[in-house]
Amino acid sequence: MKLTPEQLHGHLQQPPLPVYLISGDEPLILEECCDLLRASIRDRGFQEREVLHVEGHFKWEYLLECANALSLFAEQKLIELRLGSHKINKAASEILQEYVRHAPPENVLLIIADKLDSTAKKSAWHKAIEKSGAFIEVWPVDIQQLPGWIRHRASGLNLQLDDSAVQLLCDRVEGNLLAAKQELDKLQLLYPSGTLTAEQIVEAVSDNSRYDVYGLMDAVALGQSERCIKILNVLKQEGTEPPIVLWALTREIRTLYAISNGLQRGLAYETICQKERIWGKRKPLLKRCAERLNMATLEHLIRQSQFLDRTIKGMGDASPWLLLSDIALTLSGKPLRLPADY
Repeated sequence: MKLTPEQLHGHLQQPPLPVYLISGDEPLILEECCDLLRASIRDRGFQEREVLHVEGHFKWEYLLECANALSLFAEQKLIELRLGSHKINKAASEILQEYVRHAPPENVLLIIADKLDSTAKKSAWHKAIEKSGAFIEVWPVDIQQLPGWIRHRASGLNLQLDDSAVQLLCDRVEGNLLAAKQELDKLQLLYPSGTLTAEQIVEAVSDNSRYDVYGLMDAVALGQSERCIKILNVLKQEGTEPPIVLWALTREIRTLYAISNGLQRGLAYETICQKERIWGKRKPLLKRCAERLNMATLEHLIRQSQFLDRTIKGMGDASPWLLLSDIALTLSGKPLRLPADY
């Protein structure tokens, strides 16, 4: 079965399944799901816990040996298989399927993995786990969901935040849920009662924003010009190389150009998305972004990117970060500002 992180607590009121797979790229939520499962399993008498780390020379046969080994200390055992980003080959897949088919009732297997790609989700070992156990997929909390997440989290700590306090906290910890958790825990200690305002947040909360080029692409698609500039400033301060940012922006420009060109030729948007490998929440975002920009602007941005590439390689004296700002602002809906020698 498939479960969301929000459904896991209710599910654990029932007897545990033989195997659980928890995967995703949001560390806080993933670890909290694992902690919740560990606590529930322990309360049901699974007192022993064995942790297996899948590394380069990991012997998958040991999983079966571990499952069948009798313990002198406990009758029931939690086996924790930390997969990380390791890919499951054919031999490992067969062993996992073997385990699932003959899962010992005195054991529960917890597999913890990074975000799984579509190939892994279609694999035989993954299907076997979904059939006999549970798959919990953890998704990052995006910028539009973050205010609700913070309100819900604060409510669980008996904290009340007014709208301005929620928005400021979002700005300060955007992209970093662990920092958000820590700040809310601190606010609970500092202000145990009453409704918190933005002024109190300013006094208590440090700036823990975590940005990357993918966050910049989301800001571009959403038309958030001010956020684009903030992310670019953070990337510059953190020492991100301009070619990395240019690569991301150029890829976005070419994708938007392909969307605009395809729509002008009468192609169905779904067909364009499949060809350009656009999935999930980015589909409506990129469509709105493409509709906001005309073909002439996108062609101009391609030339601007080429000019910036030459500048980065030492063939110009303009500021790469200024040019990156021009490109990002134009993509987000602001007018293009070109250097004098362009």
